[in-house]
Order: sequence, then structure tokens, then C-alpha cells
Amino acid sequence: MHALMRQSAAHVRANSHFIHISTSKAPSIKETGLYGYNHLKTPKGFQRFVDDAIERSEELVNYIAGMPSSPEIIRAMDEISDTVCSVIDSAELCRHTHPDREFVDEASKAGLRINEFLHYLNTNHSIYKAVIKAEKDSSLTHEAQRAARFLRMDLEKGGIHLCPEKLDRANELSIDIIQLCREYNKNIITDPGHVDIFPASKIPKKMHHFVSPIYRNIPGASKESLGSRDNIKEKGFRIATEPSTLQGLLQCLPDAGVRKMAYVQGNSVPHANLEVLDKLIATRHEFAQLMGYKSYAEFSLHSTMAASPEVVLSFLLEMSKVVRPKADQEFEAIRDFKREKSGEPSGELEPWDEAYFTWLMKSATYKLDSSIIASYFPLPQCIEGLKILVESLFGVTFHRVPLAPGESWHPDVLKIVLHHPTEGDLGYLYLDLKSRKGKHPICAHFAIRGGRRVSETEYQLPVVALVCNFSGSSLAPVRLNHFEVETLFHEFGHALHSLLSRTEYQHFSGTRVVLDFAETPSNLFESYAWDYRVLKTFAKHYSTGDVIPKELVESMVGAKKMFAATELQRQIFYALVDQTLFGEQTSTGRDTMAIVADLKRQHTSWTHVEGTHWHTRFSHLTNYGAGYYSYLYAKCFATTIWQRICQEDPLSLDTGLALRTKFLQHGGAKDPADILNDLVGSGILRNCSGGIIPDITSLCEEMELKKR
Repeated sequence: MHALMRQSAAHVRANSHFIHISTSKAPSIKETGLYGYNHLKTPKGFQRFVDDAIERSEELVNYIAGMPSSPEIIRAMDEISDTVCSVIDSAELCRHTHPDREFVDEASKAGLRINEFLHYLNTNHSIYKAVIKAEKDSSLTHEAQRAARFLRMDLEKGGIHLCPEKLDRANELSIDIIQLCREYNKNIITDPGHVDIFPASKIPKKMHHFVSPIYRNIPGASKESLGSRDNIKEKGFRIATEPSTLQGLLQCLPDAGVRKMAYVQGNSVPHANLEVLDKLIATRHEFAQLMGYKSYAEFSLHSTMAASPEVVLSFLLEMSKVVRPKADQEFEAIRDFKREKSGEPSGELEPWDEAYFTWLMKSATYKLDSSIIASYFPLPQCIEGLKILVESLFGVTFHRVPLAPGESWHPDVLKIVLHHPTEGDLGYLYLDLKSRKGKHPICAHFAIRGGRRVSETEYQLPVVALVCNFSGSSLAPVRLNHFEVETLFHEFGHALHSLLSRTEYQHFSGTRVVLDFAETPSNLFESYAWDYRVLKTFAKHYSTGDVIPKELVESMVGAKKMFAATELQRQIFYALVDQTLFGEQTSTGRDTMAIVADLKRQHTSWTHVEGTHWHTRFSHLTNYGAGYYSYLYAKCFATTIWQRICQEDPLSLDTGLALRTKFLQHGGAKDPADILNDLVGSGILRNCSGGIIPDITSLCEEMELKKR
């Protein structure tokens, strides 16, 4: 989303007069609506929520048109942004999590309506003229000047500088892009694919909870030959090939034929997204060209740290060359292991073999048992780990507070307040961590409300939601595998960015930063999930209470490193796919399946399986179009920050003070390069052809890669 709404919600991250919560007291517990908004007591309340947001925004537009002082222009623009974002972010959270279909439908309608209104705001010339006036005012504070510049650039991203005919077309294309993205993501959910496996003996008993029993007539059998009707059916299993289930299955299925069937099917759905993606690429390309850019990638990147596709590609190609030798070594090790286990000296290594044989190799080397690891990570203890983390680092308490009647969308939801002993409440966090029927299977951070200065004495506290999809029930309590623990800490990094930022304007609150800086805090906090000094504070056996053994953590870390180059190579490949699909287009169009196949052959050690198209359920192509490289930027930045700032004493108040005051509190109000240099000093980034790329030295050291 562009212009008045910056990057805000999931990372595939107020009512009409807003809820201004000061740091002096928490809101009273009385009946309210979703997320504390009185309008949202019923599904139809979303209509009033939108009506009031539009009414208030139009009042502010009229005020801005009168050309008040520059500070008042920026303040009023930020209030419009706050008003519109409150609706959009609340609607997105509701769409992804609410169990009531009527709430979901009304939230979807509200999202579409407010996005249409957003296009009106983004093409309002009174606003544009006022922002240009404010940008020229040298008396503004640094943050206000930055806000004016970003508002002007964001308005121009919407096409406000175009002639009326082109502007109308740009608005049409913007709406088409939103709808295509929604269709693409809906198809991923509604068409996960499946394979039917016969006989049932091909599926190990330990995996029966992942699959559904099915039956078929035995080929060539008749009632007469088999006797009773009950005996003519053969039992098998249906495997749903949605991504998280598929990955777990591929790790554990010993039958190569079953693995192949599951892999091919899982990477060949949803077929409908081939056409949707073609339309999305073409629509984004036309939009970018209307804006005067050669490609959507160029349009998307011109205001980022990288600044251009050429800079991103130079970074990705450098990374690809650096990682290739070690990735090839890992590939050969997996292939040799497969040949030894299978007794086939010349057997080839196939893509559906990777998860199975790498897990066997890790287990054999480090004696790992996923159920034993999970026994140390019951969900309540993991939440306790987040509490200990913020108390140790930032000296703040992290405790549960009661939910007002109507505030929550499900009984599993917890509400947390972060409280500083001298500063007061810092913000509120909803935790919705368990999977359930009808809940979107994502792990994400949603910014329900951004922080901003309301007056000299009052600050609007940030409110965010951390949403995950961890499985469990009352009969089988939730215990996380370590990948899920890492995911929880990743999303908590986003939440801390929002909760600890203290910006004048919500336009810069927390994660509302340039695209290729947004994932840095989340990647940094992943490192906390691997450090024994952190894990021993909360990782305790669910029945004995014993602290996780240091030797087990060392084995987990060792297993993580075994095929780290292969995983890094995969991420580079994903980023290259993203850049290429949204890069310059040929006049005749392009076959996305052929592009992906060619890139896989060029930049990975693995073969491509003809006919598959995994990219049709790669949701980052919608929410991070031309921006997936930002995860690799973040990985490099975070590794350097961890080594230079956190590694020596990750839980000290000194470490937390540096992270908060030099990094997290600035949100997007300060240039990311300045934040990184101020936090770490030199050696964290490099200038490259007019853009900025991360220095890869720390990452190469951690992964034992040789720089070229």
C-alpha cells in the first residue's frame, strides 16, 4: 500500500476520534468492541467504522486545503494516516483470525471501501500542494521534514503528478492489483492439493495424525471372490499437501515413491495462480510504466536502501557465487548419504529427497528427536521466555491484563501490556498463537494502531497483534518444535519494533520503515531463540521442569549449521525469482514456469522437476513484490548486530539500552543507514552504484563461507 498508509501490518505486518491512551493510566475495563474499538461490537460495526474514518479524514482534508502552518499540515496528514490505517489494519487482522464468518465478510468489505477512499486521498491535489509547501519549510524538525518528504514521494507513487487520464488508469490498476493479490492468496488456502496413498502401510504409524483415512475398491475384486461387503475395500491415506504439512511429511516418509507424489502435487497447486500471477505481473508492469519506470521492480525499489534493481541483483549474484561452493559440498554429502542408505551407488538425488535425508543425517549425527526437543517448549513457557527477554533487556514488565467484554475475537487470545517503571505503559500486545478451524494459517505481526505524539503530555500507545498457527488442543497441549520457537521470536521482533518505537508520527511508527530494513529486528531476535543463555531461562520440560540440557542445544545448533548453505542458496533463489518476475518485461510476455526453472538450474545445486510450479503459492510475490531480497538484507544486518552488540551478553540491560535507544525507538523516523551506523559503527553496509547493500563479512564468518 502506498501514500497515506505505509507498510503496516503483516510481515506474507482508531475510530473517528481515536482512542488516545496516555502513559499515565490503562483503559478501564468496560464493554467494548474488537481491539478496543466501540464500533466493532457487531460485524456491521465495520460499516460505521469506515463511515466515521472517511468523515473525519474529509474534515482534515478541508483543513489542510486552507494551508495552515507546515507543522499543522504534517500533523493533520498524520492524523488522516492514523485514521485510515486503523481501519485497514483492524480489517486485515479480522479477516485472518476471526472465527465468525460475518465478521470476516464485513471486514473484507471495509478493507475494500477504505482502500477505494485511500485512492481518493492519494489523488487529492489540495493535499499534494500542502505537502509540497511543508517540504520546503526549513524550520520543520528533522522528523517532520522527513515525514513531508516521504508523504510527497508516497503521493507520487499513487500517480498524483500524472495527467487526469493516466491518473484514472493508475487508480484502476491499483484496485486491480489489490484484488489480484487477494485472489492469489485465497487460491493458496482453498486449493492446497492432496494425494491419495495406497496401501495404508506406506504411511508410518507415527504420521497418521497428519493424514486422513480413505478407502477404495480392490482392483479386480468382486463381492463373490472376497466374501462379505466389508472386505472389498482397501484402506489408504489422503495427504493434504499444504506447505507446512508437506514439509513435515517429506521429512518422515521413507517411501521414495510416496515422497515424489507428495512433492510433485504440493508444488503443482494452485494451478489457477499461474494465470492470476501472469495478470498480476502485467498489471504491476503497466502501473509502473504509467509512473515512468521501466519495471515494477524499479518502481518498487527507488525509495528503498537498495534504490534500484541493479543494486539488488548485484547483491544477490554476489551472494549466489559466495554460497555456491559450500552448497555444492552439502549437496554431494546428501547424495552420498542417500546412495549409502539405499544401496544404489549411482542413485541420483531428487528434490523430494532433500527433507528426508537431511533430517536423517542430522538425527544420525546429533541424535536429535523432535518430540524430545518439543517437550522443552510448551507454549506457556515460550510466552514466559518473551517476558524474561523484555525484562532482562529493557527493564520492562510484561504481564497479562484482562480483556474487556467484546474486545477479543477468540478465547485463546491473551492481552499483554509492556510497562516501564518510570515511563509507564509502553504499549499493548495481543497474542493469538494457536491454530483453529477457519483461522488463516499464517505467522505474522499486525499493527492495529501505531504510536504517535498527540500533545505535549499525551502519547498514543501502539497496539499490535502477534498471530501464529501452533497446533494443540486441551487433550494435547501445545508444544513447539524449535522452528516454531524461532518463528515466535521472529514475529516478536516485529512486535517489539512497534511497541518500543517512540516517533512523533504514526506514519513512522515501528515497522513502518523502508522495505529492506523492516525485517532486521525480526531476524535479530531469531538469534535469541538459538542462544543457550536465553533458552535456559524458560525452556523447561513440560513434566519434570528440568531445564533444557546445554548439550541438546549445542546439537540443535550443530544440526542447524549442517545445511545452512543450502538454505541460504534457496533464499537467494527465491529473491532472484521475485526480482526477475517483476523486472523488465518482454513485449510477448514470459512463461513464469520456464523462468523459475532456469533460475533454479543456474543458482541452486538441485534439479527442477518439470511441470511443477511452487511459485504459485509463494505468497511473498504479492506482499513483497520485488522486495523478497529484504530478508537477505536483514539476515546480513542482523548477523552483524548480533556479533557486535548482542553476542557477548545478549540479556544485559546495556545491550537492551543500545538496541532500544539507537535502533528500535526510531521506527522509520530516521534514515536506516544512520541507524545502523550509529548502532554498530562502520562495516555493516556498503555503498553500491547509488544504493546501499549489506556488508556480508559477518554472515560469511558465521556460515564459514569464503568471500570472493
